[in-house]
Amino acid sequence: MRKLLLTLSAALLISTAFAQQKAPNPRPLTLDEYKKAKTYTIADPDKDTYVKFDNAYVLDRYEGRKPYFITGSDNLKKRIDLYKLIAKEGLQEIGTMVFYTSETGKKYQALVPDFTAEGKVWEQYFQDIDDINKVEKNFILKLSYVLSKELSYQQYKVLNAGKDMKEESATYGNDICFPGDELVAMSNGSKKFLKDVKAGDEVITIDPATKTATTTKVKELTVHAAKNYAITQLVLIAAKENKSTNAINVNLRTQVLQATPNHPMLTKQGNRKMGEVAIGEQVLCLNDKTGQYETYTVLQKNEHAGGVQNVYNIVAEQGSTFVMNGVMVMQK
Repeated sequence: MRKLLLTLSAALLISTAFAQQKAPNPRPLTLDEYKKAKTYTIADPDKDTYVKFDNAYVLDRYEGRKPYFITGSDNLKKRIDLYKLIAKEGLQEIGTMVFYTSETGKKYQALVPDFTAEGKVWEQYFQDIDDINKVEKNFILKLSYVLSKELSYQQYKVLNAGKDMKEESATYGNDICFPGDELVAMSNGSKKFLKDVKAGDEVITIDPATKTATTTKVKELTVHAAKNYAITQLVLIAAKENKSTNAINVNLRTQVLQATPNHPMLTKQGNRKMGEVAIGEQVLCLNDKTGQYETYTVLQKNEHAGGVQNVYNIVAEQGSTFVMNGVMVMQK
């Protein structure tokens, strides 16, 4: 469920990018053009910066940019190249072609339509990137990162991952909790589903000022009655860029956190309810490899009806925080 929501959220977020662009003489990319352009390839992206097709279209390297090499937490390096798709008649930019190469040399491509494209084109685009995401883990997230960097668009609130909150009657109440399948950092270095935490268990608590981790015992696991709760989802990233002569190298780590919109979180900008945390704010997350707590930035945010379920919260003997899905959150 979480992976599906993340996929839909990122796909919709990417689609807003081009709604903020002002291309000269825009015109809609048709579905036939979309299908045809998906057959266009670049033989050597290191050399081919401007390639003609069918004497009617051109792939032109996006702003002459260098390729991105993105390394995730799995230490696998992916390459992303962007090209403008231009209709020669009128020199109209009608989309952006994405060439994605895996660490094994496997190639994928996606065509992001211009914002004027009709709904059927966008539906096909969403399906295409979702299909790639199923075989290339975090493809959509990496694509979203590159597009947000290159296009510098303002990220608007995603429309609930395509769902109507009113129709689904999601509950916004006073319950301040997490779904039961979120993972809690335990004192012995393991992780445990929140719903399985018991009184007497020892969990990690973080001093927000010093980033020092200590342990505390659980006094009680609070369980709230099953309802169709509204859930806020945050996608958090930590990205380190190193620009070389020929490429932009990115080390990208991610965390995903879900909670009811009114659960408190401490951000660099102050104490916030989850539903009030803004894209671009910074929170503290655990780096599993170094054991250090580092600053992550909110890349995406959406709310959805979580379905009928119990939600939970930890009451601990000491401390004001605990670590959920690698993210420091406040106790109730």
